Amino acid sequence: MSTNIIPRKSLADEVASKLQEKILKGSYKINQKLPVEADLMRSFGVGRSTIREAVKILVNSGFLRVQQGIGTFIEDTTGINEPLLQRLKRAEAKDINEVRQILEMKIAEKAAMNRTGNDISKLEYFLGKRTKAANENLLNECIDAHINFYIALAEASKNPILADLYKLFAMQLKTDLLNLYDDTNYFKETSDSLHKLFDGVLREDHKKAWYWSAKITGQVTQ
Repeated sequence: MSTNIIPRKSLADEVASKLQEKILKGSYKINQKLPVEADLMRSFGVGRSTIREAVKILVNSGFLRVQQGIGTFIEDTTGINEPLLQRLKRAEAKDINEVRQILEMKIAEKAAMNRTGNDISKLEYFLGKRTKAANENLLNECIDAHINFYIALAEASKNPILADLYKLFAMQLKTDLLNLYDDTNYFKETSDSLHKLFDGVLREDHKKAWYWSAKITGQVTQ
């Protein structure tokens, strides 16, 4: 079997994403009837079952509604009902990065206030791996350790919604960091600041943790 064959579910997701993008950009208007299956099949170059699955995905997401015997109509163009992970996939990297930075500052502050001894052990472990990988110029390993450090930090905040939000951003983060950096210089340059952030969490100093998180993200310059 060819390894290049795209699983049907993945293809349906891709078609759903492209249709959703058209809706959000105003190519289809609210209450407008969606083109018939045959037209959609020709437009996207896929089979009937893929179109039906894609439509089902958008119906479940609140973008389309089905009126039996009449057709499928555009239900919502606001994006309010769009799953966050799906929204992140079509977001600009700079927008994701800006929101992530805000999350990281709050996470650092809350982690310093609520962390446990077990959280400290996890943070210390991933911080050590990040430092070692950065010094050895192992970019993939360094990025993995960096992301895992912040996930552990999010979990240490003891706010499950904050932690889950960060984990969603983290799913996109590795790709963005690999596109942004060719080497580990950034991670070397921010190593001292990250150690100070960790020290703030260790000492339960939420102001220090917030400050160094903001320093790393460039929100403070002094």
